[in-house]
Amino acid sequence: MSQTLSASTLLLVPMAPLAAAVLAGILGTKFGGNWIGRRMSHSLTILGVLLSFILSAMTLKSVALDGARFNETLYTWMVVGGLKMEIGFLIDGLTAMMMCVVSFVSLMVHIYTIGYMEEDEGYNRFFAYISLFTFSMLMLVMSNNMLQLFFGWEAVGLVSYLLIGFWFNKPSAIFANMKAFLVNRVGDFGFILGIGLIVAFTGTLNYAEAFAKAADLAKLSFPGTDWMLITVICICLFIGAMGKSAQFPLHVWLPDSMEGPTPISALIHAATMVTAGIFMVARMSPLFELSETALNFVMVIGAITALFMGFLGIIQNDIKRIVAYSTLSQLGYMTVALGASAYSVAVFHLMTHAFFKALLFLAAGSVIMGVHHNQDIRWMGGLRKYMPITWITMLLGSLALIGTPFFAGFYSKDSIIEAVLESHLPAAGFASFAVLAGVFVTAFYSFRLYFLVFHGKERFDQNPDAHHGDHHGHHNEQHEPHESPWVVTVPLILLAIPSVVIGFMTIQPMLFGEFFKGAIFIDSEKHAALEELAKAFHGPVQMAWHALTTLPFWLALAGVASAYYMYMVNPALPSAIKTRVQPIYTLLENKYYFDWFNENVLARGARALGTGLWKWGDEALIDGALVNGSWKVVGWVSSVVRRVQTGYLYHYAFAMIMGVFVLMTYFVWLK
Repeated sequence: MSQTLSASTLLLVPMAPLAAAVLAGILGTKFGGNWIGRRMSHSLTILGVLLSFILSAMTLKSVALDGARFNETLYTWMVVGGLKMEIGFLIDGLTAMMMCVVSFVSLMVHIYTIGYMEEDEGYNRFFAYISLFTFSMLMLVMSNNMLQLFFGWEAVGLVSYLLIGFWFNKPSAIFANMKAFLVNRVGDFGFILGIGLIVAFTGTLNYAEAFAKAADLAKLSFPGTDWMLITVICICLFIGAMGKSAQFPLHVWLPDSMEGPTPISALIHAATMVTAGIFMVARMSPLFELSETALNFVMVIGAITALFMGFLGIIQNDIKRIVAYSTLSQLGYMTVALGASAYSVAVFHLMTHAFFKALLFLAAGSVIMGVHHNQDIRWMGGLRKYMPITWITMLLGSLALIGTPFFAGFYSKDSIIEAVLESHLPAAGFASFAVLAGVFVTAFYSFRLYFLVFHGKERFDQNPDAHHGDHHGHHNEQHEPHESPWVVTVPLILLAIPSVVIGFMTIQPMLFGEFFKGAIFIDSEKHAALEELAKAFHGPVQMAWHALTTLPFWLALAGVASAYYMYMVNPALPSAIKTRVQPIYTLLENKYYFDWFNENVLARGARALGTGLWKWGDEALIDGALVNGSWKVVGWVSSVVRRVQTGYLYHYAFAMIMGVFVLMTYFVWLK
């Protein structure tokens, strides 16, 4: 194949889902008169995403095997002075991999949605939303400039707002989507400041042109301070990533976003939106490599997220929220790898995590369907014999998540741990502890969920509130659990395959080959973690066998064994531990009081400030003093002046004579 890629073919990748979204969203809803039915709506959107995936796979093949690259402007929107605002694509190893991950997971979610949203009134609208989300994410990852990056960044935020609040009649869903929107605005403010600083000091929005001037940026100080400009830029950019990729302390929106339908949890919170921040930092590696302060900041934030969000997963009982906190923790692992300058390792974990986390979310949705809307794992148990496909696929996903040797998650997760251990940054000590402790925590809460759902005594008939959960429109009155239809189980099987094998197949080219050549930049003299990993790597088989003797493997095994003992052998033990450590449990149950602080301090403080500005600033100062005060002064002056306007000629003559007299007196006095 040619070493170049076709612009028209690449343009079809995001445009196909967009066209399908427009057709389904207009012609398939009341807005357009419901011209097309459910079958046509899901067929159009699935075909659009399928075409996108096929073209993405072809692009990946050209990039990986033939070395093809593409970096061109397709459309110039406007030119302001010397600043060009353009639409263009940059296709390299990083982009091609993201295109395939996004389109494949989206395709699986589209197919799964046919069964999951079968009886929902907003069926066509839902398909339009998820197809539009796919378009937005593809525009983000394919961009070759920061304007298009920011467009995709905001577009995925907007569509996620619509998807999280899809059931807009539920107050909890409306609260959740508003929370996600507002928290992301905080991060996006930092993100646009970072982009603004790059534009201000380089005069360009184009990646290649900005990166070419990175060395010059590293020599400058932020105006009026002693801070390095490059450090300020990187931290501002990373604040954007903290919001989008749900890093501490901007993580609070993601667990609540489980109020949306389960397919959204898989699409937004596994493979796409929450990984946008990780992708962005990897794309900006030429800038981050020039600031060790920023890298340390990134590593510390990631380590806190990886460990402390994992703790919260231990005490959750909602099946979707457990997987959500797992996502938070794994995003922390990716962020730690970014801080260690192991960008390719972070992106590698992004890819493997996308498959097994999408699998876990969709399997959780299958469980919810099977037990008739129940989401509380305390009222499940023994589902293995009722839902064999869901059981085996969720087991495979859980094994991948905890880093079982030979599974996809093992290769990426262990590489992160090794990269942190080989990093010599000041923050590496704390980060090493966090990622190692997180191994045990992850294994514990993952298999706590697994054992309580699929093994042990059947408790689904004891649920006192069987219909409180995910109201997606199913009204099956059978009490016995049942396996989900094929449109649900086929995506589970197709996601389970890469969850097992993708790490084994791709670790060599992605981490130690030239797959990311030209896409990711690392200063190997200052940050040699990846080089150290390469020296110790002797193939995926040897890596897996060697892992059986390492600490992460035994920590994971201890986590699984602890979960089995506490929930299968001695189920009274968790309650006893909870009683002994009630203050800690209360702290975790209240999610470290972040929500309380945000709602009672930040939100009330902002409201009090707004009320004060309204009452004293707007009403008292502007309306009262400036607007009303000015007309009152004018009115008073007018009332005084009006008295001398009598209409009598001798009064005016007298005034003129007195005026002349005053002037003469004044000038005589001056002499």
